[in-house]
Amino acid sequence: MKEFVISEAQTEKAVLVGLVTQTQNERKTNEYLDELAFLAETAGAEVVKRFTQKLDTPNSVTYVGKGKLQEIREYLQQQAEEEENEIGMVIFDDELSAKQIRNIENELKVKILDRTSLILDIFAMRAQTANAKTQVELAQYKYMLPRLQRLWTHLERQGGGSGAGGGKGSVGLRGPGETQLEMDRRIILNRMALLKQRLADIDTQKSTQRKNRGRMIRVALVGYTNVGKSTLMNLMAKSDVFAENKLFATLDTTVRKVIIENLPFLLSDTVGFIRKLPTDLVDSFKSTLDEVREADLLVHVVDISHPDFEEQIQVVDKTITDLGAGGKPTMIVFNKIDAYTYVEKAEDDLTPKTKENITLEELMKTWMAKMNDNCIFISARNRTNIEELRDLLYKKVRELHVQKYPYNDFLYQNYEEE
Repeated sequence: MKEFVISEAQTEKAVLVGLVTQTQNERKTNEYLDELAFLAETAGAEVVKRFTQKLDTPNSVTYVGKGKLQEIREYLQQQAEEEENEIGMVIFDDELSAKQIRNIENELKVKILDRTSLILDIFAMRAQTANAKTQVELAQYKYMLPRLQRLWTHLERQGGGSGAGGGKGSVGLRGPGETQLEMDRRIILNRMALLKQRLADIDTQKSTQRKNRGRMIRVALVGYTNVGKSTLMNLMAKSDVFAENKLFATLDTTVRKVIIENLPFLLSDTVGFIRKLPTDLVDSFKSTLDEVREADLLVHVVDISHPDFEEQIQVVDKTITDLGAGGKPTMIVFNKIDAYTYVEKAEDDLTPKTKENITLEELMKTWMAKMNDNCIFISARNRTNIEELRDLLYKKVRELHVQKYPYNDFLYQNYEEE
């Protein structure tokens, strides 16, 4: 059932394919392919080459044009001749239809993956709890359902005939008839219904847990994948949440009680978002992202060292709005200031500044002016400005606590003030 994913972390050589279209210029395509290469590396593959093509829109039959597909096939054949360099799969940067996958596979004769199946494979690898495993399985079935035809070639065979009187069914199988494809589709739909019910039960259980958490403000860490949310969580909550420089290191929401001075609150670490994340995937992870919906304050963590961090902010904001959590009190934490780099312009260079020429100080002034006191610049790895972040969080949570629980202003007495 998992023929379309790499089910185990193993080093397998891969080729990436992306398109430069009317809505996606060459720079953006290269950034997307960088991210796809990181995804492939996280899944356990080694990227050896990239192919890009300029097209107005993806080809509905083979995604890329005939000539480009021929070029990829020739490259694969050339590498296959050298035994150590054989390439096992080709990964496409967009979601492919069943027809596209079938046609590309027939042409290239290797395993074909798209961005969605790669993300699903990483999710399957990272899932630890029953909740995460159920969500991943549901998302995989949603992905497989329209692609059943290409996963099993035997599925088009008829299971029955048209009964007696010259029916075409084989001996012992004459009857009303149902294709194997229809049977498998029904089995998968039944399985999906069961998984949805299981997730609903987990959801009810988690809602009960949330109700029992007492009168405390809930703060949720949100952000793009691999921006340092788990590292920040470990610093703030003195916990040991798994943190790694790979995409989707965190799949399960972790909630920890944090006390700053005399004020306790709940801090949750959520799954990271990513560009081109399919709606089905977001739907499957609804119960995990309920922490975001029910949070009183969102702490949006941003990797400022990433060249395209502003687009990542937009992706996260859009996903939060899609989840129905838009409009909540939000503060931005710009992380990884230790990794920020810029290109200094020569004195005689009179061309306008590009974003590569902006210093960290200039960025700070810009965002501080735009966000007032709703943003802060830190380095979780080097613990730079962590105390300032704690002070800012204390101020924000205190305001929300007084508003929400006016008769329970502070739960702990601050003995230092006496």
